[in-house]
Amino acid sequence: MDVSQATTVGLWAVFMLVLIALAFDFMNGFHDAANSIATIVSTGVLKPGQAVVFAAFFNFIAYFVFGLTVAATIGKGIVSPNVVDMHVVFGALVGALTWNIVTWYYGIPSSSSHALVGGIVGATIVKAGASVLIASGVMKIVAFIFLSPLLAFTMGSLIRVLISWIFFRMRPSKIDRWFRRFQLLSAASSSLGHGGNDAQKTVGIIWLLLIAATSAKVEGLPEWMQATPDHVPHWVVIACYFTIAVGTMSGGWRIVKTMGQRITKLRPMTGFCAEAGSAATLFFATTLGIPVSTTHAITGAIVGVGSTQRASAVRWGVAGNIIWAWILTIPASAFIAAIAYWASLMLF
Repeated sequence: MDVSQATTVGLWAVFMLVLIALAFDFMNGFHDAANSIATIVSTGVLKPGQAVVFAAFFNFIAYFVFGLTVAATIGKGIVSPNVVDMHVVFGALVGALTWNIVTWYYGIPSSSSHALVGGIVGATIVKAGASVLIASGVMKIVAFIFLSPLLAFTMGSLIRVLISWIFFRMRPSKIDRWFRRFQLLSAASSSLGHGGNDAQKTVGIIWLLLIAATSAKVEGLPEWMQATPDHVPHWVVIACYFTIAVGTMSGGWRIVKTMGQRITKLRPMTGFCAEAGSAATLFFATTLGIPVSTTHAITGAIVGVGSTQRASAVRWGVAGNIIWAWILTIPASAFIAAIAYWASLMLF
């Protein structure tokens, strides 16, 4: 292969991987739409079509609210950027996308975030071994697999108890009317947190790709696609927020039913508590730059709200199946990514 052909393949690979990353971003919004809209649809506050447009809008405007702390963690805080190449990025994206599609098909609310992290880790280990992983970054993400649902559980429970005390003299029908309005605010906050945390993960993986392409001095790489560890092109951020919003607007109806009613029955007041607990968790994690699962957050909050009524109000078997999916996500996506990495060596 001559130099000009190698350059063409390199440029083609970069463009293709950006498109695959945006496809993952779309699937992330599609897959995680239930996290933002399940409660508001299941309580009847908004119709499904209205809810997805509502959620997509707040997914996008999160661009104006949050910084790029989560993107920096994905791009620079999991593995050493100097070992990342296009094969690693390809493996990571294929691993994450494949796991997302499998769990979407079976209606399992798994984590797109941890699928991407697992993909990056799996592909990188196959290439260079575990020594190139940044232990502090990986352990922080793994810790929040457990901490984020616990935090959301606690927040959802506390908000539920507090509201019960405040409104204990009010008739249930009147409470429903009030919280049908309040739930618009909590759902907006949940969608804002979803967009702020999840869109940045794709920003991070594209940033990592462009750093690798710039460092490899891919000849002919346009200036607008070049990146450094201190600079991410502005178009990447806009594209990722827009794409996740479109994905959310396309919906993920298989998972809405699981999240909205199979774990516990929700009314407008309890739906508000679950969304508020989830949003508080997402805002906290995003501020710290920790990529967490919106699925974990809303599930923890829903279970917390249900358990304040009585333990039997929660379908623990359904919740248990979801937890198994959480545990399997990183190793499963890492395994798929490792295979995809080897396959990419023959493709590129």
